[in-house]
Amino acid sequence: MTDTGTATVPGTGPAGGFPYRLIATDLDGTLLRGDDTISQRTRDALAAATAAGAAHIVVTGRAVPWTRHILDDLGYDGLAVCGQGAQVYHAGEHRLLTSVTLDRQLAGVALAKIEAETGPLYLAASRDGLDGDVLVGPGYEVGGDLPALPFTDASDLWSAPLNKIYIQHPTLSDDELAEVARNAAGGFVTVTMAGAGVVELLPLGLSKATGLSLAARRLGLKAADTIAFGDMPNDVPMFGWAARGVAMANAHEELKAVADEVTSSNDEDGIAVVLERLSV
Repeated sequence: MTDTGTATVPGTGPAGGFPYRLIATDLDGTLLRGDDTISQRTRDALAAATAAGAAHIVVTGRAVPWTRHILDDLGYDGLAVCGQGAQVYHAGEHRLLTSVTLDRQLAGVALAKIEAETGPLYLAASRDGLDGDVLVGPGYEVGGDLPALPFTDASDLWSAPLNKIYIQHPTLSDDELAEVARNAAGGFVTVTMAGAGVVELLPLGLSKATGLSLAARRLGLKAADTIAFGDMPNDVPMFGWAARGVAMANAHEELKAVADEVTSSNDEDGIAVVLERLSV
C-alpha cells in the first residue's frame, strides 16, 4: 500500500478473495506480541490479505515517535493512524499528513478539575510532531523501554504543542481514574484508557475512529469496508465505526462487550487466526 498525498486505492481483490478492503489493527496487545515483536504467521496472513486486495492500516495510541521504528521493522510503507487518532502518518515517506493538537488551556482546566476530585496526579505528555518528545514528570511510570524526557518544572509541560496528556494516580486503578476523569472533565477533553497505567486526556471528540475515517477516506474506503482488531477501551470507537470489530482474547472486558467476535490472544496469533479463516 502506498500513498502519494491522495493515496492509491486498493483493489477489490480477486473473486473469492479477502472479504474486507481495509484491515485496521491496533499495535500493543494486538498486532504486537508481549515481547513487542510481530510473529511471522501474522506477517504472512497480513501479506496474503493485502495481496488479495485489502489495505492494512495500523491504528495506535502511540504517537509517531513511538511507532515509527515498529513500522520500519515491519516494512510498512502505507498510512498509520497514531496518537489515538491525532496523527495520520505516511510511513513510506516519513511525514505527517494530518495532526491534531490539544488545547493547552482547556487541558489545564481539565487537569485542575480532575485533581480537585483525586488529589495530585502523576503526569506525562506527548509533544506534537514527527520527533515530538514524551515528557515524564515525577512519579509517572512509563512501561517498557520507550524513550522519554524527564521534567520537574510544570511549565515545561505546556511549553510546546501537545497531542495528549497521560495521567496516573498513586492509589486509583486505571478504570477508576478514567471514570473520575470523565465525570470531572469530560466536557473539556476526551478521556480514554489505552493500556495498563495509560489513561489519557485528548482533544475533545478525538478518537481512533476519527483518525481512521480520515485515513480511510484518503484510500477511497469506508467503514463498511473495514475489519478492526483491538484490545483496550480506546478501541471501542474504532469498533463502532468499522463493519466488524474483533477483540483479542487478552482484551479489556469493555471492548469484548462491543466486539463482533473474540479471537485468540496477541501472543497466539489472534489476528492471523481470523485473517486465515476469512481468506479461505
